[in-house]
Amino acid sequence: MAKVEIYTWQYCPFCIRAKALLEKKGISYIEHSIDGNEQARQEMAIRAEGRTTVPQIFINNKGIGGCDELHSLEQRQELDGMLELSN
Repeated sequence: MAKVEIYTWQYCPFCIRAKALLEKKGISYIEHSIDGNEQARQEMAIRAEGRTTVPQIFINNKGIGGCDELHSLEQRQELDGMLELSN
């Protein structure tokens, strides 16, 4: 099973939507809530190659982007492979 991390804000609708997809697929993830934590946001931006929007999602330490990118991977049927899910 892949290691999934997601940087979020508590009330961000895109964060909620991304987490819902992961949960629907039965994927455990590590959530980094960065609400009001500028240092954590800066660390996320460095890790995400300058991106500062949330969510930022990492699968096996590889940044895949945000909610739209996650759903795009799912639509293209590439997400399960990245998550190491067997069909």
